[in-house]
Amino acid sequence: MHIKVIAFDADDTLWVNEPYFQDTEKKFCELLEEFLPQHTVSRELLKIEIENLSLYGYGIKGYILSMIEAAIRITDGTISTAAIEKIIGYGKDLLNEPIELLDNVQEVLEALKDRYRIVVATKGDLLDQERKLKKSGISHYFHHIEIMSDKKEDDYLKLIRHLDIIPDEFMMIGNSLKSDVIPVINIGGHAIHIPYHTTWAHEHVETSLEHPNFRHIEHLRGVLPSLLGTNASSSDNVE
Repeated sequence: MHIKVIAFDADDTLWVNEPYFQDTEKKFCELLEEFLPQHTVSRELLKIEIENLSLYGYGIKGYILSMIEAAIRITDGTISTAAIEKIIGYGKDLLNEPIELLDNVQEVLEALKDRYRIVVATKGDLLDQERKLKKSGISHYFHHIEIMSDKKEDDYLKLIRHLDIIPDEFMMIGNSLKSDVIPVINIGGHAIHIPYHTTWAHEHVETSLEHPNFRHIEHLRGVLPSLLGTNASSSDNVE
C-alpha cells in the first residue's frame, strides 16, 4: 500500500451516535402508539426519512422534520401542538447529547498522526457535526474535516482531488459498508470496515465483499498493525 491519507467516518466510528437516535425513535413511537403499533410507526418514520434525504440531507434537523411529518401523516393531521412540541424537544435533546468516544480512538489517532495525514469524512448537518468535533476533544488530530452531503463515488473523488492525492493513496475507515467502503473501493481506494453493534436501517447492505483493497476488522485498534508495519493478531484482523 502507498497510503498517504487516512479518512475516518465520525458517527459510530469515532463516537457513539446511532444509539441516541434509537432512544429518540423509541420515545417517538411510544408517543404515537395510540394511533399505530410502535413497529408500524417506526417503519413509517424510516420511509419518510428516506423520502426526505434529497431535501434535508443527513442529520438531526432533517430527522426532526421527518418525525413531525410522520406524526402528521400517522394522525391524519390531528396531532396536537403539545405533541409537536414534545417531538421538537426530542430533537433538541438529541442535539445536546454528550460526545462519547469509542474505545481506543485517541490511542489510534495518536499512533497514526505522524505517519499519515488524517482527515474526517462524515455525512450530516454542518453545524451539528462541527459541534460534535469541537466537543470530542480530538479535532486537533485532523488535517482536514470534510462534512459531506452524501458518500457516493463522486463525493469521494471530489475529496481526493481536494487532498491532492490519487485514489490508491486514500484509505477510508468506517462502520458502514454502503457509505464508507463500497464507493471507495469502486474508485480504486482502500477501505477498512469496523462494524458497530447498531446501524441505521438505511445503511444496511446484504453483500459479501472480497477485494484486495478491503479489510474487515472487529475493533478500531486492529487497524494499527498493518498501518504501522507490525504483525496483526488473528483476533484483531479478519480478512
